[in-house]
Amino acid sequence: MAKQALWVMLKAKPGKEQEIEVFLNQGASLANDEPETVTWYGVKLGPGMYGVFDTFNDEAGRDAHLTGEIAKALMAKAPDLFSNEIKIERMEILASK
Repeated sequence: MAKQALWVMLKAKPGKEQEIEVFLNQGASLANDEPETVTWYGVKLGPGMYGVFDTFNDEAGRDAHLTGEIAKALMAKAPDLFSNEIKIERMEILASK
């Protein structure tokens, strides 16, 4: 069972919603190249509100992801796409099905 997770809330700048959805789809493709990333989800919460949730078996896998290509792309694109400060929340998974 995956024990570690990350959550990132993303608020779109006006008119950037389509670009964000393309960006999140690209993130899913990049996650396929990360063997230590168990699951990766790009989600739409509502108009202009998005998020990323991903899981890892251990801290080493999570750390590898945080220094990988997806994290680099997110930080590079953040000023152009998102109106909120990007805050990556580390979580511990207590239970899952």
